[in-house]
Amino acid sequence: MCLPAIIIDDEQNNIDNLYELLSEYCPEVRIIATACSAEDGLRLIRQAAPELVFLDIQMPGKTGFDLLKSLDHYNFEIIFVTAYDQYGIRAIKFAAIDYLLKPVNIEELQTAVKKVVIKRQEKKQNHQLENLLKLLQQRPDNNPRIALPLAKETRFVKVDEIIRCESSNNYTTFYFISGEKLVISKPIYEYEDLLEHYHFIRCHQSHLVNKKFIKSWVKDEGDYLLLEDKTQVPVSRQKKEFVKEKILLQ
Repeated sequence: MCLPAIIIDDEQNNIDNLYELLSEYCPEVRIIATACSAEDGLRLIRQAAPELVFLDIQMPGKTGFDLLKSLDHYNFEIIFVTAYDQYGIRAIKFAAIDYLLKPVNIEELQTAVKKVVIKRQEKKQNHQLENLLKLLQQRPDNNPRIALPLAKETRFVKVDEIIRCESSNNYTTFYFISGEKLVISKPIYEYEDLLEHYHFIRCHQSHLVNKKFIKSWVKDEGDYLLLEDKTQVPVSRQKKEFVKEKILLQ
C-alpha cells in the first residue's frame, strides 16, 4: 500500500527535510505535492485528493487549524508536524491524532505512518478530525469528549464521566461512572496535562482522580482518598500538600 500524501509547511527547509525522511524511511508514502501556506494547501487537498496530509500548525496568515475549518469533509488522514503550540498539542491529544515535534524523529515518523496505513486498510471513517475541530471551538470550561485509542476502535467519552485513571507501566486504565473500564496503551502522564484543566488531580505516581468524585481524605496507615464509588486511592507523601491545595480550590 502506497499512500499519496502532501506536505504543508511555511518553511521550505522543513518540507525538504521531511520529504527526504519519508523517501528514505517510509516507502508506504508517496509525496505527490507540497505547499508553503494554508491557502495553497487547501487548494492542493481539494485538487489532489491525498490520503495523508503532513500539516504544520503555526503558519503566517492562516494556521493549520484554520485550513481544516475551511474543509467540508475529511477523506484523508493527518499527521501534524509542529515546533510548539501547547494548546494545539493538547487538542490533538484529546482527539487521538498523531503529531510529530520538530525536528522530526525517524522512529516516531515511521510509527505514525504505520498507524495511518493500518487505518486506511481498515477503511475507518475519520471521526477524529471532526472531534479535533469541535475541541478547538470549545471553551476550556466546557466538558469535552476525550478520544481513547483501543486496539480496534477509538472510543469518545465525556471527561466528567471519568472517575479516575490508574497506570501500570506504559498502560493506563480509565474507570467510568457506568462501571466500565478501558485499558489504553499510553502512560498516565500523557493524560495528566490534558485532564488537569478539568479538575483531575495527580495524587500518586500511579493515580489520577477526578476531584468531583472525592468523598473524603482518610488517614489510616497511610493517607488515601475515598471516592464516591468506595475506591481507595493512595496519596503519596510527596503529593500531600499539592493534593490538599487542589481539593480546597473551588
